Amino acid sequence: MMGQALPKPALRPFLAEDTPVLAAIFAASIEELTGDDYSEAQRQAWASVADDEEQFGKRLAGQLTLVATLQNSPVGFASLKGADQIAMLYVHPGAAGQGVASMLVEALEKLACGRGAKSLTVDASDNAQEFFSKRGYVGKQRNTVTVNGEWLANTTMQKTLGDDGAKPGVPS
Repeated sequence: MMGQALPKPALRPFLAEDTPVLAAIFAASIEELTGDDYSEAQRQAWASVADDEEQFGKRLAGQLTLVATLQNSPVGFASLKGADQIAMLYVHPGAAGQGVASMLVEALEKLACGRGAKSLTVDASDNAQEFFSKRGYVGKQRNTVTVNGEWLANTTMQKTLGDDGAKPGVPS
């Protein structure tokens, strides 16, 4: 299986007509990838955030949302709120482990730098913490949020951006 080249994911901006498929990815990702960390009731409450597609679409449109595609079909998405907060990062279970989330987060990190952010924060679900810590995000605080009547725990994590030793404008 290693010999076969998998198609590379591509990124593009969010379009309004993406809303139904992104809502489905959001729900599938929660249902199938968070079962070890959250109860059925918690997952249902969380996934139901996308039930109102119009509101969900407005939320995506109100942030800088990128869509990851494989062979032109959306397989994941991520959004940047303001200059320095990752608001959403969801990948379809069928495309998990193929570098889609990494590609999305790298792009958001570049965009955040472009917007002048010195660091990037994310409220990472328990199942996403390891992914973010591997990328240099550090846990700052535990949170409990209520979503549609269910309590869900997450962790605010932060990464310092552009800290690769090179200072812009300073000759090295």
